[in-house]
Amino acid sequence: MAAFPINIRMPFLYVMFAAIILSKCLVPSVAELRRFEQATKADGSLSFLVVGDWGRRGGYNQTEVAHQMGIVGEKLDVDFVISTGDNFYDEGLTGVDDPAFDESFTDIYTAPSLQKQWYNVLGNHDYRGDALAQLSHILKKLDGRWLCWRSFIVNAEMVDFFFLDTTPFVVKYFNKPKGEVYDWRGILPRNHYLSNLLKDFDLALKESSAKWKIVVGHHTIKSAGHHGNTDELVVHILPILKANNVDLYINGHDHCLEHISSLDSPIQFLTSGGGSKAWRGDVDWWNPEEMKFYYDGQGFMSVRIDPSRVDISFHDIFGNVLHKWGTSKQLYSST
Repeated sequence: MAAFPINIRMPFLYVMFAAIILSKCLVPSVAELRRFEQATKADGSLSFLVVGDWGRRGGYNQTEVAHQMGIVGEKLDVDFVISTGDNFYDEGLTGVDDPAFDESFTDIYTAPSLQKQWYNVLGNHDYRGDALAQLSHILKKLDGRWLCWRSFIVNAEMVDFFFLDTTPFVVKYFNKPKGEVYDWRGILPRNHYLSNLLKDFDLALKESSAKWKIVVGHHTIKSAGHHGNTDELVVHILPILKANNVDLYINGHDHCLEHISSLDSPIQFLTSGGGSKAWRGDVDWWNPEEMKFYYDGQGFMSVRIDPSRVDISFHDIFGNVLHKWGTSKQLYSST
């Protein structure tokens, strides 16, 4: 008779075990953001380029932007390139074998100076295709420059870069997708994913002892461009940036080049989304005390950083430097 209750329990235990395993598969664990190490130059400095919203098989002046990136990259001896997302238009990649990967990336950014590590985040257009394809190690095998994760950290001695998956924050992609289909594998349940991400993002910033803290995401926080501010990031991300003394927030999404400062914090908001299609023409001019620069056309951004200073420049497709800005910090904090 003792065997009877065991037979009743065993199916129940199997069901519970299966449920636990299934929940671990469906609910992403972001308890620890993946970290990568980036070496600095011998003098302790770094130089890099930032481009966003680019993947159009060379069209809409993507090739011209890439050409100038190669020239500037050689002058600065850049260490890596950052992509602010919307890497492949209009609907991301169809899979790891999509020829768009070569046609929009490998075959476009061919300059010797651009044969460096590329750190990429996903944009909303990337989520309209096979988002997991861009995260696959297979693309890394196809082109060794490619590195893409949802959210991750790059440690480079005096500077920490925090790459943030911003698309899942935007409510309209879930509630009003306008006929678009998004690849939410690994994101659902959304509230759990975002709660974990916010917690881990905040903790990683708090634990950082880097001289400079730079956050990279696809969506805007402050912008005078077509999309304007992203309300969800203003609510959930901006307070974390302020509380943790972030220096720069770098994004794409608006197809322009832009620099907005802040009257209530030292954060600089930098948009580099001019990698291809631009010239939308709908600009909502910002408070002139904060609006430092806006250019509605194609181009990219360059950054040089060392332990005591950051310098940024915005470049157009003709080789012109459209805007410069820099700031300094004491090399050693006073006690």
